[in-house]
Amino acid sequence: MYQKIIHALKSDVVLIVSMCLAVLSCFIVPPDAGYLDYIDFHTLIILFCLMLIVEGLKEQNFLQSIGSRILKKVCTERGIALALVFLCFFSSMLITNDVALITFVPFGLMVLGMAGMESRLCYAVTLMTIAGNLGSMFTPIGNPQNLYLYSLSGLDIQGFLRLTGPYTAAAGILLAVCVFTVFRQAKLSVRLDAPVPLNLPEVWFYMALFAACILTVAGFIPHLLLFTAVSGLLLLRNRRLFVRIDYSLLLTFLFFFIFVGNIKQIEELRQLIVSFLAGRDRLFSAALSQIISNVPAAMLLSGYSDNINELIIGTNIGGLGTLIASMASLISYKQISIHYPLLKKKYFATFTVLNLAFLVILYIL
Repeated sequence: MYQKIIHALKSDVVLIVSMCLAVLSCFIVPPDAGYLDYIDFHTLIILFCLMLIVEGLKEQNFLQSIGSRILKKVCTERGIALALVFLCFFSSMLITNDVALITFVPFGLMVLGMAGMESRLCYAVTLMTIAGNLGSMFTPIGNPQNLYLYSLSGLDIQGFLRLTGPYTAAAGILLAVCVFTVFRQAKLSVRLDAPVPLNLPEVWFYMALFAACILTVAGFIPHLLLFTAVSGLLLLRNRRLFVRIDYSLLLTFLFFFIFVGNIKQIEELRQLIVSFLAGRDRLFSAALSQIISNVPAAMLLSGYSDNINELIIGTNIGGLGTLIASMASLISYKQISIHYPLLKKKYFATFTVLNLAFLVILYIL
């Protein structure tokens, strides 16, 4: 058990950094009851419940079944590429970019290999990764930084969608242009296994819980009621899910809440950062995301920015660029490394060029 914990810590650099920062900040502001005010329990509750529900849907092969049914209807190189890219794009709006890429990148690698499209593999997987990161921009539950910044912004759901909608639409158009430019209408024949029959009662059960999460984000259901209902029902129905979710992400949020809360107590530093950010929230959040990734960037800067809307846009488009700008991008790179190790350098080059192009175009919008 001890070795598993050490291995988990070594494999999650962001968790280690956030923990160290939190511990060091405790020497500046000694722990007391005020620490509880630092923590955004609403964000942690929604994240926790969403992770449980999505794990339940994955267990039912719900997402893979949808993907298989869509791909059975296409028979060209371009059609396959469009299906894979926009599966990531639209699914990430609801199940987060991480889950979309974990689900559909291995599935996409299998389909591309069966279709004899290995020569376009790096390009296709890069577009899938960009699609996952940019599709998740649209909704408050699309990625962790959105969920956190939405809770701070004071926006309602309609206001949030109006803010992110133009960028998401532009991203969708750019992705379609990239697919149509490179992939041909050549006929292909891909024989996929028949989708696993769905256990519809179970699927509808998890979909009902997912709808409850949406209603909680919209302000119709209290967070504590959601936590009690989801945890209680899943403890009775499928307690295995509790050991599968990403507790490191929840701990990372907790550590950053403590660090940011303590650092904000240093008035001189707070004033310095606020003055530096003034009018440059989007630029600085996008730039900082390239170095420490967009979730930590959102959490760090939210304590000093008066323009949360600009942070929402900056950290979302800031997920483009470097390989670590969005930690979800590492999922795709890892899959390439496992299945096509000789393509790692080519993938990295393709990924960097395309991501920087998307970043520049979306930023100047």
